[in-house]
Amino acid sequence: MTDLGARVTWVDVRERLPEAGMPVAVAVTGRYPARSEDGDPAQGEAFWLVRTMYFTDLHLSEDGGSHHDCFVDSDGVVSLPYAPGRDNSVTHWAGLPTLPGTETHFLGGDEVGPALRAAWDEPTGA
Repeated sequence: MTDLGARVTWVDVRERLPEAGMPVAVAVTGRYPARSEDGDPAQGEAFWLVRTMYFTDLHLSEDGGSHHDCFVDSDGVVSLPYAPGRDNSVTHWAGLPTLPGTETHFLGGDEVGPALRAAWDEPTGA
């Protein structure tokens, strides 16, 4: 059986940021909803949750804006490293584990079937 255990080591964003392009788990804090209908930023309930993102030193948004040293999710939502009072900011990050039984975070095409079989310890052709 493939060992599916993974150890997570959280890194404080105030101490160090990940390498550009690195897929990471992030701990994000903020308030939901971020602002009340009258625009008061103090409204909403505080949250702290884990999400998957990647880190980049430069992200160009669809609206033409640019962000430096930021975390981006699969929908293109940008989260910046933690700063007091900033909504949707990343407090900590951790490198994602690799796919079970591999040394990579992504496989595609013809590589998927053999990797899945190996992780499940199934004989080829089963």
